[in-house]
Amino acid sequence: MRVPLDGLPPRVEIYEVGPRDGLQNEDAIVPVEVKAEFVARLAAAGLRTIETTSYVHPKWVPQLADASELLAAVDRVPGVRYPVLVPNERGLDRALADGVTDIAIFGSATETFARRNLNRTVDESIAMFAPVVARARAEGLTVRAYVSMACGDPWEGDVPIDQVVSVSRRLMDLGCSQLSIGDTIGVGTPGQVTALIEAHTAAGIDAGSLAVHFHDTYGQALANTLAALRAGVTTVDASTGGIGGCPYAESATGNLATEDLVWMLDGLGVETGADLPALVATSRWMAARLGRPSPSRVVQALSPKENS
Repeated sequence: MRVPLDGLPPRVEIYEVGPRDGLQNEDAIVPVEVKAEFVARLAAAGLRTIETTSYVHPKWVPQLADASELLAAVDRVPGVRYPVLVPNERGLDRALADGVTDIAIFGSATETFARRNLNRTVDESIAMFAPVVARARAEGLTVRAYVSMACGDPWEGDVPIDQVVSVSRRLMDLGCSQLSIGDTIGVGTPGQVTALIEAHTAAGIDAGSLAVHFHDTYGQALANTLAALRAGVTTVDASTGGIGGCPYAESATGNLATEDLVWMLDGLGVETGADLPALVATSRWMAARLGRPSPSRVVQALSPKENS
C-alpha cells in the first residue's frame, strides 16, 4: 500500500555502490566476469548510476585490482552512468584511458581516517585531490566527493558537525558537483543527520547537490535516509543485497540495502525507477556466489523459504 508523507521528494536517485563499496571488503576475489554480470543485472533492474570499481592500488584493496579489465567487460547501457573511485592523478590517467565519464574522490572528516585510508592528513589529501578534480572537469568528467566518518569515527569518537562541514566545503570548492555525506561506521541517528544536512545548506551547499551514504551497523540506515529526504536530499547511496563495509574501519558493516530502500520509497509513493523483484533476484544470485545469504531484510522476506 502506498501512503505518501508530506515533505518528501517525488523521486529519489539511487546511487548504487554494490560493485565497488559492496565487493571491496570481500576476502575471496570475485571473478571479473561475475562482477560484469552483477553490473549488467543492476542496469537491467532499472538503476541508472552504478559505481563500478576503483583505481586504488591493488596492494590495499586486492578485490579491485581488475578495474580496467572490468570496465572493458561491462557493456555500458545508454543512459546509465558508471562512476569509478579515483584516489589520485595516476588513477585519473587510468580512468581517462578506460573511457570513464564520471569519477569520485574519497575524503575524510577526521585526521585519523585520512591517514589510515589515504596515508595523508586532511589538508594533504585535499591538496592531492585538487589537480585531479581540475583535470577531470577540464576533460568534461563529472566529479563526486565523498566525506567519510561524518557521524562518528572509531578512533576519534564524536565528530563535530562544523568539522564535517568545513571538509565538505573545501571538497566542493575544488569543483565537485555532488557531495556524499558518509556515516562510515553507521552510528548516526536521525537528529544528527538532520543537523548535518541543515549545517551544510547553511554553509552554502545546496541540498540538491548532497547525497547520503549510510551503513546499517546499528539498524539506523533507513531512519537516517528518511530524515535526509525530509531535509531536502534527493540522492541516496545503497548497495544491492546490503553487501559492503570498509577495509580501513573494522566497525563498518554493510551498506543500506538497495532493496530495503526501494521497499520503503515504494510505500511512500516516491519514484526510483528500480525493479524490486529484479533487484531481489540479483541479490540472491550474488549471495550464492559469495557463499552466504544476503543481509537485506527485504531480500530475506521475498525469498522462498527452505523446508525445515
